[in-house]
Amino acid sequence: MLRYLVRRVLYAIPILIGVNVLTFALFFVVNTPDDMARMQLGVKRVTPEAIERWKQERGYDKPLLVNAAATGAARITDTIFWNNSLRLFAFDFGKAESDGRDIGHEIATRMGPSLAIALPVFLVGLAAYVTFALLMALFRATYLDFSGVVLCVAAMSISGMFYIIGGQFLVSKLWNLAPISGFAGGLSAWRFMVLPVAVGLVAGFGESSRWYRTIFLEEINRDYVRTARAKGLSEGRVLVHHVLRNALIPILTGVVVVIPSLFLGSLVMESFFGIPGLGSYTIDAINSQDFAVVRSMVFLGSLLYIVGLILTDISYTIVDPRIRFE
Repeated sequence: MLRYLVRRVLYAIPILIGVNVLTFALFFVVNTPDDMARMQLGVKRVTPEAIERWKQERGYDKPLLVNAAATGAARITDTIFWNNSLRLFAFDFGKAESDGRDIGHEIATRMGPSLAIALPVFLVGLAAYVTFALLMALFRATYLDFSGVVLCVAAMSISGMFYIIGGQFLVSKLWNLAPISGFAGGLSAWRFMVLPVAVGLVAGFGESSRWYRTIFLEEINRDYVRTARAKGLSEGRVLVHHVLRNALIPILTGVVVVIPSLFLGSLVMESFFGIPGLGSYTIDAINSQDFAVVRSMVFLGSLLYIVGLILTDISYTIVDPRIRFE
């Protein structure tokens, strides 16, 4: 198992380098450092001196990949790619180009609001969706099952934007039960969390419940289920103690991979509800074309996704002892 994990970690290094190179290339194909300086300075008439000063302050006055004027290792290290991209592997995110703030500090500060919204949606949603799917499987081929499937399909067919705007209109504007947007620290944060969490739960209800129902129905027709019924076990006990337990592997495949993305927040949710999390931070960076922030968030997202895949493999061995990675 240890050899397998070490091999997976070593495989992740070239993947992260490739993502870094691709992100770096895409940005500089679209915009040159001079173009980026003009956009960040935000005025119509930008003097060449102001452009050069902006580039020097942010390290964009160096060559992109190879410094022909330097000798030895400095030909590679004294470049924009080395100073601005490869240092991400040491978790040195640098400073934002739009306002000069430390990106690492912003990530650490904004991770809390993102988790405050995403974690309740994930935990409560997982319990609610699995429970509803088990009920549909218990009453399969009945009107209750049919009604549940219709409800799931209807929920899947509605855009998440409708839930956000509809929730803000009903809960905040008409009923005045929760703030329409914003966020506060401390104990008063729950007032701002109720509506986004409720919207997140409703938005994911249809797709997740229908997927779990499909997994449970596939397990119900297995031989071990028929054997459990032949022993006289009730249908509810068969579902909970046998079907649910053996369906954990496909469930974990979708669940564990999602866990790292909780730290990155929701781009749409945080933007509409004014939550100062990593999702809204990324959207603001894209709108302002802040290369440093977007590059850091892409790297962090890739790293967390790889961690999620490794955690998924580890969880397989916990759920099913027969699985071994060599």
